[in-house]
Amino acid sequence: MITETVELAGHILDSLTLPKVLDMVISREADYRIVEMEVGRTNLDPSRVLLELTTGDSETMNKLIAELHIQGANLVGDADAEVVACETAGVLPAGFYATTNLPTRVRIGGTWIEVSYPEMDCALVVDETGARAVPMHAVRPGDPVVVGQRGVTVEPPRRARDRSAFEFMNSDASSEKPKGLIVARVADRVRAAHRATPPGKVLAVCGPAVIHTGAGPDLARLVAAGWIDVLFAGNGFATHDIESNMLGTSLGVSMAGEASGEEGHSNHLVAINEVRRHGSIAAAVKRGALTGGVMFECCTHHVPFVLGGSVRDDGPLPDVITDVVAAADAMRSHLPGVGVALMLASTLHAIATGNLLAASVETFCIDINQAVVTKLADRGSHQALGIVTDVGLFLRELADNLCRD
Repeated sequence: MITETVELAGHILDSLTLPKVLDMVISREADYRIVEMEVGRTNLDPSRVLLELTTGDSETMNKLIAELHIQGANLVGDADAEVVACETAGVLPAGFYATTNLPTRVRIGGTWIEVSYPEMDCALVVDETGARAVPMHAVRPGDPVVVGQRGVTVEPPRRARDRSAFEFMNSDASSEKPKGLIVARVADRVRAAHRATPPGKVLAVCGPAVIHTGAGPDLARLVAAGWIDVLFAGNGFATHDIESNMLGTSLGVSMAGEASGEEGHSNHLVAINEVRRHGSIAAAVKRGALTGGVMFECCTHHVPFVLGGSVRDDGPLPDVITDVVAAADAMRSHLPGVGVALMLASTLHAIATGNLLAASVETFCIDINQAVVTKLADRGSHQALGIVTDVGLFLRELADNLCRD
């Protein structure tokens, strides 16, 4: 029999982290014993639990420890982390530690070092510059990579302590929650991010439905007013935003409710072709070919954007990064300083961004499909809050709320 002791500390009761951990232990057909338990006396006080785990073999124990670690359970002990140098570019040592997006520390030489920007599903590299999460493709020969779970601690997922603001959002996503109040609360979080010291950035991750629902002008208002600092999207969003402003249609359908022409189905290709003629979206703006819309405002107000491509893209626009690894790296470069992320009617780009975000980033996923808004949390983005509503109505209210300031 194999026995290990792990510690859980923080707001592990009201966040239901402890029951979740015990369920995971039982599902692995392992045994547990609560060795020690300290319960916080108020909802502001942390709690602490020591759990003794027992499994039949070391392989089961290692898998269990890795699963519990994602919930904030840390092995007890004062051992340093084990570090092994990479031998091949893009290949990690056997038994490498797979990171989470939770606040993380690693013990080296008896000293605990904070990981600079935690990101899930990466390696943990520790060198003279500090500790950082590095994606697999970016490791180089000689990079010192942490292996195993010992000497690494993470903080468990936190439940928002501002219960008056988001208590109604702490359950699973629901279409029955009051949208007006939710929009006002999200607007407050955006304001708070910009007023923080140092100011936090607001990221918008956009799907094509933002344009199809007629919300493009509202998002453009937010960009022009300075409320959006970074934008991630795909070829579809940018194409239909440009099409709607060049030709008045989105996927050939009139944005003004007029009957579409017979050739409307090719309008998005016309828009792509026109931008390609100029060489970039910014060049099309500079030469007067594009005079409005979200992408126009991004170029005019110097708001950086990353357009990540997919295999189904038409064209694509010249600004689209067709190498998905390069696109993810470009997205990473804009994430430091982001305090609030708005996932707007996007599934694939939202999940891709969620994989890159630290758990400290307040994340709101807005979609009419209830299944979509739960995917981020299901895939490890514990901080994501789902808002089930029409993205067009949401953005209109959000722009009205913020742009009156």
